[in-house]
Amino acid sequence: MAAGHSPMEQFEVKPVLQQEPLFQLWGQDIFLTNSALWMIIVVLAATALLTLPVRMAGIIPGRAQSVAELLYEFVAKIVTDMAGDAGMRYFPLIFTLFCFVLFSNLLGMLPYSFTVTSHIIVTFALAMVVFVFTTLLGLWHNGLGFFKIFLPSGVPWWLWWLIIPIEIISYLSRPISLSVRLFANMLAGHTMLKVFAGFVVTFISAGGAFSALSIFPLLGAVAVTALEFLIAFLQAYVFTVLTCIYINDALHAGEH
Repeated sequence: MAAGHSPMEQFEVKPVLQQEPLFQLWGQDIFLTNSALWMIIVVLAATALLTLPVRMAGIIPGRAQSVAELLYEFVAKIVTDMAGDAGMRYFPLIFTLFCFVLFSNLLGMLPYSFTVTSHIIVTFALAMVVFVFTTLLGLWHNGLGFFKIFLPSGVPWWLWWLIIPIEIISYLSRPISLSVRLFANMLAGHTMLKVFAGFVVTFISAGGAFSALSIFPLLGAVAVTALEFLIAFLQAYVFTVLTCIYINDALHAGEH
């Protein structure tokens, strides 16, 4: 590992472009951080990719238009498969979450970038949006019947005292599991990639026979990079699938 460089440095949140705070909020200095900057970049990149090709759409779609249409159809199929036609009413929210997670993961693979989904505060905020929305949706759609979700049908009355607390704990843990899964995967993958890259630099700096050994961590870094691209898409997919499942549960909670 190169001296003075830690694999965890890449996750440090720090101000960019200025030394003075942008403004103060409730006595706290507010800076434009690298995390906030890359979230802005993610939103702008996703918006550009998904809107510009549509405005210039032709009979024969170009590459950008094909990608935009493929993403739309991919997420739409997930929604209909997991939440039915009723779930398509909430497609804008689901599609927005999918694109934000996917673009955050992919842009985080660029050199000198920042992976916002490697921070638990970001993924937990996204998970809480899903949790609060699906809870309110369930209450609005089912009324008090929503609480049937904590008592699966067919459970004998003498097991209610055990099943109901388990179901409540399971329900309340949704934002934790949803956020930790995404955060942990991105954190671990980027840390491993940085470690392999550090070994490459260390072996090359040592010179002599050690330089030849650098091929092994280099191959490891290439393999981890390929795996990280796969995980970037897979985690966006899993986040979307679970969101659709939670929406489906909220819509049909009264039927439990």
